[in-house]
Amino acid sequence: MNVRADTPAAPRRRRLLPRFDRAPHVGRGRLIAALAVLVTLLMLLHGWIPDRGPHLGSLVETFLPWTAAAAVALLAAALLRRSRVAVAAALLPAATWAGVHGGTFLDRGTGGPADLTVVTHNVDDVNPDPAGTARALAASGAQLIALEELTGPALREYERTLAASHPYHAVAGTVGLWSTYPLRDTAAVPLVPWRSALRTTAQTPGGPLTVYVAHLPSVRILPGSGFTTGRRNEAAGRLAAELASAPAGRTLLLGDFNGTTDDRALAPVTGRFRSAQEAAGTWFGFSWPARFPVARIDQILLRDLTPVSAWTLPATASDHLPVAASLRW
Repeated sequence: MNVRADTPAAPRRRRLLPRFDRAPHVGRGRLIAALAVLVTLLMLLHGWIPDRGPHLGSLVETFLPWTAAAAVALLAAALLRRSRVAVAAALLPAATWAGVHGGTFLDRGTGGPADLTVVTHNVDDVNPDPAGTARALAASGAQLIALEELTGPALREYERTLAASHPYHAVAGTVGLWSTYPLRDTAAVPLVPWRSALRTTAQTPGGPLTVYVAHLPSVRILPGSGFTTGRRNEAAGRLAAELASAPAGRTLLLGDFNGTTDDRALAPVTGRFRSAQEAAGTWFGFSWPARFPVARIDQILLRDLTPVSAWTLPATASDHLPVAASLRW
């Protein structure tokens, strides 16, 4: 009797990459390709988006770095669709994002010694631990500490806790500045009926330094109203008018702007200064919300000063992260 033995079949190799058809259907990947071109144009031509009514222009510019998520999603969809046309198109937004934002991955600091360290922090008006927040900020070694969202009881706690390390301070409304250097010529700068900025001059070893501390009104995304930036933009316009008449020379503008430096509505203010985070920071320096930061709305802006480095400090009991920068005269 003959016994027949079957030869076992060779194991099939698993394909690590999706197989692309040599002659794909004409319509395959067309939608993905169209979306990829749209996202690319959004990155390059966001300034053309109208900013009236729902303020779509400001909304898009606030979250511009997150167009990376759209680029990654489109590339993944193109690979799953197994379309050469879609993959080629999906590489456009990826390459564009790398060209526009890729430099943020690098350490842009100049290195070397610094003459001054500054911190700005929205401390949150319902902060449950103002004393702990103050101690953390003092431990940063900053000579100038700007605080926003100060309230009555918490303000007294900040004054008491920072008195030893920063004996000089000035407050206007809900913003304040604590300093290791004497302050003079302090004044409030009205922005909107219920909010003011602070202007003062710090007498530093390098000479007088004009310092502004500002907290622009909050913004919201509401159904039917869009991106509600009206109050913020009004306050920014009044702050810009104040800055236009300010004396020339070394100047710092610190605070919570409730907007990024990409937002065109804030250009009358931000356009007068250099951003320490953009010039000498690493990564994007997102500062809000503290648990999962998605935008850099807390700013350190400067004029006639050289940024050495910029960074975010560890979270406090606030819903914002403190941001810091070291500077040279």
